[in-house]
Amino acid sequence: MANSKRTLFLKRRLRVRNKLRKVNAGRLRLSVHRSNKNLSVQLIDDLAGKTLASASTLEKDLGFVGKSNIEAATKVGSVIAERAKAAGVTEAYFDRGGFLFHGKVKALADAAREGGLKI
Repeated sequence: MANSKRTLFLKRRLRVRNKLRKVNAGRLRLSVHRSNKNLSVQLIDDLAGKTLASASTLEKDLGFVGKSNIEAATKVGSVIAERAKAAGVTEAYFDRGGFLFHGKVKALADAAREGGLKI
């Protein structure tokens, strides 16, 4: 029986997360969630179990509510880099979840790198 898209996504997400756990030496995790309408990202401290910073296209001040395109992804990436600097974070692991490193996810990562966040 062929695997559905959802099961392939979940397998890919677990594979990525397990690799991050092996190499994570106390660094923070930059987790991305992408839906058809919106894009969100969080800077998570797994040791303390807390979210230090977050950004999303749902925030009205960004002006991209309901949009999930590359332009919105670059804006969210630069905003999360600014908020990470304000929280005193300079480096983190990029957790793309089950999403492919392509398009919006790649644009977000590149914008966060340009903003000074070491991924």
